[in-house]
Amino acid sequence: MRKLIFASLLVAAIGCKNDSDVSHLSAEEETTNPKNIILLIGDGMGVTQISSLYAFEDKIASFDRFKNIGFIKTSSSDNRITDSAAGATAFASGIKTYNAAIGVDDDTVAAETIVEILSKKGWRTGLVATSSITHATPAAFYAHVAHRKMEEDIAKQLLDSDVDIVIGGGEKYFNAREDGINYLDSLRSKGYHVKTKSDQEIEVENPAEKEAHLMASSAMQKISEGRGEFLTEASLYTINKLKNTNDNFFVMIEGSQIDWGGHANDHDYIVDEMLDFDKTINAVLDFAEKDGNTLVIVTADHETGGYALSSGKDGYKTVTGTFTTGGHTAAMIPVFAFGPGSENFQGVYENNEIFHKMLESVK
Repeated sequence: MRKLIFASLLVAAIGCKNDSDVSHLSAEEETTNPKNIILLIGDGMGVTQISSLYAFEDKIASFDRFKNIGFIKTSSSDNRITDSAAGATAFASGIKTYNAAIGVDDDTVAAETIVEILSKKGWRTGLVATSSITHATPAAFYAHVAHRKMEEDIAKQLLDSDVDIVIGGGEKYFNAREDGINYLDSLRSKGYHVKTKSDQEIEVENPAEKEAHLMASSAMQKISEGRGEFLTEASLYTINKLKNTNDNFFVMIEGSQIDWGGHANDHDYIVDEMLDFDKTINAVLDFAEKDGNTLVIVTADHETGGYALSSGKDGYKTVTGTFTTGGHTAAMIPVFAFGPGSENFQGVYENNEIFHKMLESVK
């Protein structure tokens, strides 16, 4: 157990833009449209998960660097509490749909994703996750299936998607399938450079125009079990590859396993994964600050675990992580935005508005 360090919890100021808000915005943020969008999703990350960075680590977190902050309401079309599939579909396609749906509406009709829309406009796209790349959140950005558990169908749909680069786990859904088809070979025939878990490095010497890095059979390992700098390195590799095309780009990056720590009611798991996600956010913000044309959005699909920072056995001198559920909650989720168009993410709104705000920012 880490040394507990008492600190003030995160206070996220929201609402209308005022004079102090304006002072934090550069002229570029106020007047220009972004050329690139990077959406970071901390699956299962609520305010308390973010607050754990301050309560258990004597450090400045990446969230201190944001000035434009809002909150989203996260219900799905059929439940007051969303799952990751419906939550990601809201972000990716701008619709409320039923829990377990991937890229389809309530009638299971395919809903166009932001990846598909921007690709038609000449944008390059990338997806990075610490889950399998066929898991609910990344899947919602390129696939259309009635249920999130249809991961072999989701893998098949990557073949004909518009995604330029994917990095995550999930190799078995491509080459150890019930139908016996090796979709890694199919990806190669489509011009993808394919790397699997047997490869040690993300970097490739002669990258093809499209790349699929499937670095684990299913999900990537926990950060505490040796995942190392995977998320940060994979994110920067994807961003730099797409940046070097000189085209506009969209990248979705998921810190997938914050959610799994919540489901397991495992406080240390949450903090470990939050620290890893925080490091990645900082790296992305460093890129965006230097680039000057990139909109960065950090949010979550829902909160998991009913995670609270409660007083420890020494009373208010120490803090400990406690839980109210092994599932998701209906808590509102913070949204942090940086860069051109970031001021549009202030306020309180529905989760599917993230999609519409992203598209509106590039019109």
